[in-house]
Amino acid sequence: MTAFATLLRAAPLIPVITIDDVEKAEPLALALQAGGLRNLEVTLRTPEAIEAIRLMKRAAPDLQVGAGTVLTDGDVDASLAAGADFLVTPGTSPRLREALLATGAHVMVGVATATEVMSRLEEGFSILKFFPAEQSGGAAALKSFGGPLPYALFCPTGGVTPELVPSYLALPNVVAVGGTWIATREQITAGDWAAITANAARATALGEAARR
Repeated sequence: MTAFATLLRAAPLIPVITIDDVEKAEPLALALQAGGLRNLEVTLRTPEAIEAIRLMKRAAPDLQVGAGTVLTDGDVDASLAAGADFLVTPGTSPRLREALLATGAHVMVGVATATEVMSRLEEGFSILKFFPAEQSGGAAALKSFGGPLPYALFCPTGGVTPELVPSYLALPNVVAVGGTWIATREQITAGDWAAITANAARATALGEAARR
């Protein structure tokens, strides 16, 4: 197993975050850390995202802060320059694949079909983001992938609720699960750090229970 896979298995709940205000970045990082989480993904869906990654790493250096919704080679460069610990894509293109492989960084590349899984494994990617998870067949689909594609490891994201987490983490080919419910955009905007810490603690407990 790769070092990245080991890191994800140790703290398998990953909040998928959208930040509209960089002033929220530091208290958000501390709130998630207070709830016991160690890995998180900041989506590059707002102009503030890159700076937010930098500020979150400064506030909580022990957190593994990933950049999500990475779409271009420019996103790759900007994310790593800001201190991102890993990169997450919703899918791939030839140019993006080249940029990702050239960095040597920890990467989760988005897939939704068996053909995409086989292609990404052939290219050298071993940890794959199954997206959108629920719309693409959910835990049942990943269980089916496990037989013919035993070397693929997944992080399902998209429509995954707390109630669905155990069914995913019970699968040996799932190393982590991403969810927007841990720190919603509305909670972040409102600065509701208590609610986010409580959600993070629940997520931490779900992960610990699944790994026993």
